[in-house]
Formats: sequence, structure tokens, C-alpha cells
Amino acid sequence: MAQKFGGKYSPDGSGPTSDDRPVAPAYKGAKVAPAGAQSNILFIPPIVLAALSINEGAISMAVGLLGAGALLLGAWLMREGLKAQAAFDARKVARRPALPRKVFAALLTGIGTGLAAWQNEPGLIAPVIFGVAAMALTVGAFGLDPMRDKGMEGIDTFQQDRVARVVDEAETYLNGMQDAVKRAGDRQVEARVERFAEKVREMIRTVEEDPRDLTAAKKFLGVYLMGARDAAVKFSDIYDRKPDRAAKTDFMMLLTDLEESFDKKIDHLLTDNNADLQIEIEVLRDRLQREGVRL
Repeated sequence: MAQKFGGKYSPDGSGPTSDDRPVAPAYKGAKVAPAGAQSNILFIPPIVLAALSINEGAISMAVGLLGAGALLLGAWLMREGLKAQAAFDARKVARRPALPRKVFAALLTGIGTGLAAWQNEPGLIAPVIFGVAAMALTVGAFGLDPMRDKGMEGIDTFQQDRVARVVDEAETYLNGMQDAVKRAGDRQVEARVERFAEKVREMIRTVEEDPRDLTAAKKFLGVYLMGARDAAVKFSDIYDRKPDRAAKTDFMMLLTDLEESFDKKIDHLLTDNNADLQIEIEVLRDRLQREGVRL
């Protein structure tokens, strides 16, 4: 569907703002797709192997199709493993993936390559050599999964599990908002939702670093985001039928108000964290003085 470009100086590009704050650049928070061409190219060998195996004999065709299936499953696991590692690297506090997808992907790639080699050269030595080589090359090209938790020292695992559930729910609402506004076909609205999503993820990172902030932020990451998602769906339904400037203005103002509320809440959470640190420092100083240690 064709989309009309807009901007600050276009006829209808002057979006409503409630203040004169500088607008964050559109590329803020942008990330390179973790599963790009480097992983998508792994889907080519199984397709080629399956196509070449169809005209072979029964046994050779079965072996070729099994090898193609192993390669296809390995390519899919590798793509998911790259996404999981990107999410792990983006967070300061994270657990290692429960399933080592990249390891299993390398193993399946080796098995698929070995079956393909056996199809052309029955035996044991050649398939094993080709399979091990393919597995080693896959590990060398894509690496291994994260094997250790990151930033989990001194953190209550029960609290971290609660944070993980709330974060997953918040990401679901954000994805629902972004998918909904795409139906409206308005690039200005899509960019505004992306900017709001970046502010929400800033609060998510704050809560992940200190799970004690979860109680104070839970309403923002749950009720408020659910309401914003529902508003995005209703706006897209209206705007998809007939572009309504008033509906767009109201929706943009809603996002501005929500972003201001999230911004203030993030500042409040950071202030509370600093206050907790000052209390810990004062308690430690008093204890050292009672032990006769002069600072």
C-alpha cells in the first residue's frame, strides 16, 4: 500500500506537541537485525539438497531429504540463537539461554552435511570428516551461546523471575502497538510510536538493573501499556477506513502525555536508587566508626 511521506515542513506534517522539547532522532535506539543475511544464507543448502535428492533412488532420496531436514532445522535454530544472544547482549542483567540453540544448530548442520556426503560417497570416514568440518566451521562463524548468567550476582532470583514476566508482558504490548499502527500507513505515527517504545524500554532496563523498582513501575509496564495498545488498535481502525486528522492529533497527544509520565517515573526511580545508595553508605560509615576505623 502506498504511503504518503510527511515531515515538519510538509502541508500536514506539523504534528502536535505539548512542549518545545527537542525531538529525539528517529534512529535513536535503532539496532541491526541480529538474524540477517549471515543466518538466512544457511537456508539455501537444504533447499538445494532436497531438490537434487528428488530424482535419486529411494534410499538415496530418503537420506538426502533427512539431511535437508537436519540442515533446515539447524538454520532455523541458528537464527533463533542469534536473536536470543542479541537480547542477552542488550541487557545488563540476563540469564543464559535455557536451550543452547547455536550449539544444537551446529550439531544439526554437521549431521545434515554428513548425510549429504554419505549420499554421494557411502561409507563412514568421508561423511564423518565432512560433518565434523561443517560443525566446526559453523561454530567458528557464529560462535557459541552465552554459557553464564550476566549481572546476576547478589540479585534475588525470585524477584528477577517476576521482572522477566512483567518485561515479557510489556514487550507484548509494545509489539501489539507497533503492529497496529502499521495498518494506518502513516510514517509519522509509526515514528512516534517507535520513540515511545524506546522510552518504555528505558524504564524496562531500569527495572531489570534493580528489581526492587518493579512494584513502583508495574502499573506503567502493565495497565498503561495495555491501554496504549488498545488506543493504537482503535486509532488504526479509524484511520484505516478514513484518514481522520482529529483522531491522529488525539493519538499523538496521548503518546506525548504517556512519554512524559514514563520520563518522570524513570527519574523518580533513579532518585530512589541514589537515596538507597546514600543510606547504605551512611550505615557502613557508622559501622566502621564503631569498629574504630576512621575514614
